[in-house]
Amino acid sequence: MSLKLAEVNKWYGDLQALKSVTFDLKKGEIVGLLGPNGAGKTTLMKILTGALEQWEGDIIFQEKELKEHLQFVQSNTGYLAENNPLYLEKNVHEYLLFIASLYKIKHSDLEKTLRQVGLEDKKKTKIASLSKGYRQRVGLAAALLHNPSLLILDEPSTGLDPNQMIEIRALIRALGKDRMVLFSTHILSEVESVCDRVIIINKGEVVADQSMDSLRKNQSQIIAVEFDYRVETEALAKIEGVEKVVNTFDFKYEIHCSGSQDLRPKIFDFAHDNALKILMLQQKNIKLEQLFQSLTEA
Repeated sequence: MSLKLAEVNKWYGDLQALKSVTFDLKKGEIVGLLGPNGAGKTTLMKILTGALEQWEGDIIFQEKELKEHLQFVQSNTGYLAENNPLYLEKNVHEYLLFIASLYKIKHSDLEKTLRQVGLEDKKKTKIASLSKGYRQRVGLAAALLHNPSLLILDEPSTGLDPNQMIEIRALIRALGKDRMVLFSTHILSEVESVCDRVIIINKGEVVADQSMDSLRKNQSQIIAVEFDYRVETEALAKIEGVEKVVNTFDFKYEIHCSGSQDLRPKIFDFAHDNALKILMLQQKNIKLEQLFQSLTEA
C-alpha cells in the first residue's frame, strides 16, 4: 500500500501554487504536512482528493494513476476538511447513515466505525448540541466509513480545548496503525505529538522531508507546561532530571531536562501532588522549530 507523487505542478493563471512536489507515503505512516499560510497545502490536498483535476505530474495510488483511476482513488481515500461540514439538524446516527448510503455501506460497518471513534453513546444526539471535539469525531467517522487506506486530515484539532486535542491526537495515532495518514497543520506541536515524519512545504515547494526520530536525535529535551495556578520555578526544578525552569508567561513554563527520559509523567505526578490542573503539556522539538523557521522565513 503506497502513495507516490512525482513532479506535481499546479498553476492558477500565472501563479504556480505547486512546484515539482515529490514524496511518498506508506502504510502505517502518519506524515505531517507543515507550511505557512499560502504554502500550497490546501491545493495539494484538493488534488489528492480529486477536487482539482487540472494539474501536471504523476500521482500513483496503490499502483493506479490518479488521473486515470480517480473514482478508485476517491473510494479508498477519507478526507476530513478543516471546516468539517455537517448537517447540524441530524443526530449522529442519521448523518452517518446518510453518508453510508452514499458509499452503499452495510449497517454493521457503521456500528464498527462508531465504536472506533468513541461515538456509541452519542449516536442519538443531535450534531448541533455536540461539542467541537465530538463534531470532529463525527467528521472522522464520516471519513472512515468506507474503510479508506489513505486518510487526509486538514487541521483536525482547530478550535479544540486541550483535553479534546489530546483525545483527537490519540485517535489519529490509533487510526494510523493500518493506513496512510497525511496530516496537514501549521502547529509544530501537533506534528511532534502525532506524526512519524514531517514534510515542510513553502511557496509550493517541498523544502524538507525528515523522520521525527532524526529530528529528536541528540537534542535536549524541553517540556512546555501550563498550570491553572502559578508555581514557584524552584519547586519545579526539584523534579528529578530537571536542569532549568523558565516561567515564559503567566502560568506557562518551559522545563529543560537532562537525559533522554520523558519527564512528562513526573510532571503529571507533580501536578497531582500539588493539586494543580495541567492545561497544556507538550515536548518541544527545537530542531523542528529551527528547521521550519529557517526554511519558511520571508
